[in-house]
Amino acid sequence: MQIDKEIQITKFEDNYHKVLVNLTYTHGWVSNITREQFEKYNLTTQQFNVLRILRGQYPNPATINLLKERMLDKMSDASRIVDRLIQKGMVSRCTNKKDRRAVDIRISDAGLELLARMDIEFKPKDFLKDNLTEEEAAQLSDLLDKMRG
Repeated sequence: MQIDKEIQITKFEDNYHKVLVNLTYTHGWVSNITREQFEKYNLTTQQFNVLRILRGQYPNPATINLLKERMLDKMSDASRIVDRLIQKGMVSRCTNKKDRRAVDIRISDAGLELLARMDIEFKPKDFLKDNLTEEEAAQLSDLLDKMRG
């Protein structure tokens, strides 16, 4: 559905205003869909993001700073997210052997198993393919990259 009908606005200042409203609205739409999926596994979006980063690093550990750099939500408190994942048994924390001031974060077997299950049960393609072709998804991604410069 078109954004003006979805939010019942008849006029935008210009197309730049319209695209910003549309991006904000679409972000909420995607967030709601993914949040529902993550709640099935007792995870938040940010916790899922940290687990994915750690799986990408595996078997090497990551630092809190590396997690902060790579997280999608730059306002997230990576330390607190890691603490919650430790409580859930999804990650472990240990002192770095080379630099005792640094802390290494590593995904656990339980974290890897959870992500493997989620990979099978939840694919973005499943909720996007009805409205976007593969080519349109690539074009949209390219346009979003271009928008961010």
